[in-house]
Amino acid sequence: MEYVFIDLLTLLGSLVLFLFGMKLMSEALQKVAGSNLRKILAAMTSNRVLGVLTGMVITAIIQSSSATTVMVISFVNAGLMTLTESIGVIMGANVGTTVTAWIISLIGFKVKISALALPLIGVGFPLVFSKRSKLKSWGEVVMGFALLFLGLDLLKDSVPDIHNNPQILTFLQSYTDMGFLSVLIFMGIGTLLTVVIQSSSATMALTLVMCHSGWIGYEMAAAMILGQNIGTTITAILASLIANTSAKRAAAAHLIFNVVGTLWVLALFHPIVNLIAGITENLEGASPVTDVLAIPVALSIFHTVFNVANVLIQIWFVKLIEKIVRNLIRQKKDEEEEFGLKFIQTGMLSTSELSILQARKEIGEYGQKSVKMFKQVKRLFDETDEKKFKKTADKIAKNELIMDDLEAEIANYLTSVSEGELSISGARRVRTLLKISDNIESLADCSFNLSRSLKRKNKKKIWFTPEQRENINQMFALVDENLKRTIDMLCDISKDKVDITDILETEGQINDLRTKLKKQNSISLKEKQYTYSASVIYIDMITICETLGDHLLNIAEALKYQKEEIISSHDDE
Repeated sequence: MEYVFIDLLTLLGSLVLFLFGMKLMSEALQKVAGSNLRKILAAMTSNRVLGVLTGMVITAIIQSSSATTVMVISFVNAGLMTLTESIGVIMGANVGTTVTAWIISLIGFKVKISALALPLIGVGFPLVFSKRSKLKSWGEVVMGFALLFLGLDLLKDSVPDIHNNPQILTFLQSYTDMGFLSVLIFMGIGTLLTVVIQSSSATMALTLVMCHSGWIGYEMAAAMILGQNIGTTITAILASLIANTSAKRAAAAHLIFNVVGTLWVLALFHPIVNLIAGITENLEGASPVTDVLAIPVALSIFHTVFNVANVLIQIWFVKLIEKIVRNLIRQKKDEEEEFGLKFIQTGMLSTSELSILQARKEIGEYGQKSVKMFKQVKRLFDETDEKKFKKTADKIAKNELIMDDLEAEIANYLTSVSEGELSISGARRVRTLLKISDNIESLADCSFNLSRSLKRKNKKKIWFTPEQRENINQMFALVDENLKRTIDMLCDISKDKVDITDILETEGQINDLRTKLKKQNSISLKEKQYTYSASVIYIDMITICETLGDHLLNIAEALKYQKEEIISSHDDE
């Protein structure tokens, strides 16, 4: 019986079902875990050993090293995790991903789990429609688990039988008796398959199925697993393409770690596979070299030993890996200073009073970032080159997301501080800092909203009149004035007295200008000096600027209140 086109589509469909089950289960488990994954990653990376354990546990839970590494890349991009911390977590993710191979080899090939797939779908499907998000997520976990093994079972059945299709075996055998070159060829196949499928778990399943069906032997399958470890780095590399320099370095560290591991295993390939074959024979009573049924367990052992040994060897060279990637990927001259935490370390607290001081300094840096964002908006307003406009708008959008993450981390840090032993003034300062941090995040939102208005203006080919442009620039100048005063005041922690008279006066001017421009706009519209569409965006920008001014006043008043409270509390104490 010839292997026809419909059989190939059946094979692809089975693989897709497996992938969909894996994706559904992984994403649902992430939902079930919720913010805990984020908290664990942030808190448990204070040293390289904890980082490795964190990466291993999270990957074992969510069943996706790609999800863990992409999460790590995003944290590095946001400045919430250092490059050194990220390398440890990535190492751990490589060990955690071996759990998938064990599940497939021990359950997928030894138990007819597909017989339970439909009952499991029957259990999980009603839960998917639950109004409670937790139950809904658990329903998706059960559904994903069932579909994963249903896909694996269909994959086994859809792989062509070599007895009826000897040409396939002939094709593969022509590449299996070329000595060490065969190892390199199958390693390349493993890499390519993982890059194309975007899942090392799916490639592992394919490899196990190919062995189970007699396509390839134990050694060639082990070579494919080495290739999968290189191919799986593509996800992190793709995620880092639009990220900053630190994130690109983290992705490069992932690649270096896996490539170096593959190279030393290649150098000792035959002794290692023979050792694993011996261990498997002792455990299973059969050698993977002669018994196809023993191959899944042998490959799982090989995969685990390879990754664990790789971590144990390379964990001592984290600083060297960091140095290499810093030299390989240098920061561009025109790249702005990366947004990130500078004074506080997530998950690490010193004495309460010192922690408040560190948080105050961090919030000062946070405020400076909002100044940079407003400067980017002003550049965007004057930009006429389309490519430069898009680049600046994208940068503002990315920075706004980072500002959201930073605000969350600062708030978590201050909440942790407030749970410790604090003086009366300390507790009041924490409350004030939380309020200031929240208002700074709102400044970033305002800058982002201004950029969105300008993008909308460009997209609709709307033009402002010279008078409109002058009015917006006048509003920008007043906001800029108060922005500089307020953030300078925030950063200067040495002053005993906070004077906000000038800020109040400028805020009054902002409000007056807003009122005046709105009245003028109504008259200009009646006189048809510009279109209604231009008017909407114009007034939108004026209103956002006024809101920005309100948040600056909130910060200034909070600083004034804080200073007065400190003096008052000292008197009380």
